[in-house]
Amino acid sequence: MNYLCYRIIIDPRKSDLLLAFLNELPFEAFEETEEGLDAYLPVSEDISKIESELEALQNRFDFSWDKEEIAPRNWNAEWEANFKPVEVENFCYVRADFHPPKPGFKYELIINPKMAFGTGHHETTHMMIQMMRMQPFSGAKVLDYGCGTGILAILASKMGASIVDAVDIEVEAYQNTLENTQVNNVDNVQAIHGTIDNVLDTGYDIILANINRNVILDSLAALHDKLRVNGILLVSGILKQDVPILLTFMEDFRFTLDEKIEKGTGLA
Repeated sequence: MNYLCYRIIIDPRKSDLLLAFLNELPFEAFEETEEGLDAYLPVSEDISKIESELEALQNRFDFSWDKEEIAPRNWNAEWEANFKPVEVENFCYVRADFHPPKPGFKYELIINPKMAFGTGHHETTHMMIQMMRMQPFSGAKVLDYGCGTGILAILASKMGASIVDAVDIEVEAYQNTLENTQVNNVDNVQAIHGTIDNVLDTGYDIILANINRNVILDSLAALHDKLRVNGILLVSGILKQDVPILLTFMEDFRFTLDEKIEKGTGLA
C-alpha cells in the first residue's frame, strides 16, 4: 500500500497536544522529528477531507505542513532505526527484539510495533502503564479496547490477568498484537479484529481504553455494559480541557473518578 507522508512543523513542546487531535483522523502511524511530526496516511483515504481538518487545526495550533507520496517501504527497518527502549520508572521496560535486555525492572515487554500504535513512547500509553501499576490485575478478566501493538494487553497478562481480550479496528494492529503476544510468550491474550461490537464477552474486571475522547464517549454505554459491577475503567488520550466533558458523560453511567494523572502540556 502507498502512503502519503505529512511533514508537520511545530514546536516539539506542543506536538503532543496536536497529536491528540491527529489521532482522531485516519493516520496510521506517527514519527517524531526534530521539527515536529511525520504522519502517515494511506492514499486510499479521503485526502481532501483530511486536509480540511488539518487547515481547521491550524486555527488552533501554530504549525505548517507539506506532504509527499511514498512508495511501499521496509517499515521494519524504519522502526529499527528509530525505535528506542522506553522506561516507565523501575516498573516496566519496553524494547524491541533487537535491543538487549536491561535488568532492574519488574516487567520487560518486547514490542515490535511495525505500523501499529502503542509503544510506550506516546504519553498516553506511558500514563496507562503508570496507572496499571496500581491496579489489581492478579486473576482479573481484562479487555484492552483499541489495543494497537498489544502492549497493554501483554502487560496485563504478565501482571497476572487470567483472561485478556484485545480488540482493534485496524487489521495491522490486530496482526501486530498476535505477533507481539508470541514474542512475549503470552498465551492468554485473545486478539480480536473489529469494534467493541465484536467483543462478545462481558463481566470484565478491568477495561483499558487508550484511544481518544470521541471514541471513548461513543463507546461509554458499551464499555459500561461489559464491565462488572464495581469494575475498573482506565482511559487515556484525553485532553485536559476535555476532562469535564468526559466526567459529565461518565456520571450518566454512574462512573466515579478515583484517580487522574497528567503528563506534558495537555494530556490526561
